[in-house]
Amino acid sequence: MSEIVKLRTRTEIEEEAAQWTWRLDDESITAADQQAFEAWLRQDARHRRVFEEMSNAWSALDALAEAKGGEKIAMSAPPLARRALRSPRLSAAAAVLVLVGAGFWWVRQGNEIQTLATAVGQQRNVTLVDGSIVTLNTNTIVETDLSRGLRQIYLRKGEAHFQVAHDRSRPFLVHAGDAVVRAVGTEFEVRLRPDQHVNIVVNEGRVEVQASTPPGAPQASGAANQPAATRALAAGEELSTASAGYAIQRVSPAQLSSEMAWREGAIIFDGQSLAQAIAEIERYTDARIVVTDPDTAALRVGGRFRTDDVPGFFQGLEAALPVSVRRTPDGVVYVEPRR
Repeated sequence: MSEIVKLRTRTEIEEEAAQWTWRLDDESITAADQQAFEAWLRQDARHRRVFEEMSNAWSALDALAEAKGGEKIAMSAPPLARRALRSPRLSAAAAVLVLVGAGFWWVRQGNEIQTLATAVGQQRNVTLVDGSIVTLNTNTIVETDLSRGLRQIYLRKGEAHFQVAHDRSRPFLVHAGDAVVRAVGTEFEVRLRPDQHVNIVVNEGRVEVQASTPPGAPQASGAANQPAATRALAAGEELSTASAGYAIQRVSPAQLSSEMAWREGAIIFDGQSLAQAIAEIERYTDARIVVTDPDTAALRVGGRFRTDDVPGFFQGLEAALPVSVRRTPDGVVYVEPRR
């Protein structure tokens, strides 16, 4: 049996990354500090990834603070972070940890603005002040802005399911990548892809989908890539904004159950290639997974796996397919033909 290398936890790495984020933001950083930081990055392949996430979160916090200058900020933090916030030297690092792990919000008259986030492999349910429930999948960032007349949600990264409280006087809009999804009282899921295209699937009620230009993207010169009109999706239907004209597809109850299995902490594969399955599993782990040859990548897989048991997925692969799984101390997992 392959030796399983015990990796340091995500929490430990996040704490170190938060400290480095704070130290590098200090103008008095020395050459020795810079060398120590570069050495830390080389220690573990996950260090750079987590540090970049922390840096992005720090930048977002700065930008949001500037945009909301002068407004009262209330932080929601676990006890350890609250203790850290009392120390000036740890306050910046703790703020980043709160942003990434627990979320934060600030309140102004008539509005609630929140930033919610999950770490890799984490899911969480959040009930908004209007009674709507947002379920965040792994490695997801959501911002909410609920006013008296409009409820706006911004999916910045990842995947979320929305159970919308019925309120016809306040439309519920989800902005994600190249689309805006409008709902009144319904249940649906939105996944933001790295290319800023969006997948939407509805499991109850109806939603409307309109084209949108992602932040930073060039404005389209014509309407060739835009849908002909607003697309309406009913329960049991899905849409990808990568499809021509925002084509709507029917989804069987079994497919719908599979696509939303993550809400129960599961992933279901039914004939996907091993390459596709690995791409999905990678969303729930810090490990980098490499399939070493195209024939192995093309193998078909099926089964139900827990999102919090990635080792169990690899054990299932070795039991069902002619493959071996090899782990290296730097956190890389190789899936290769069995010799």
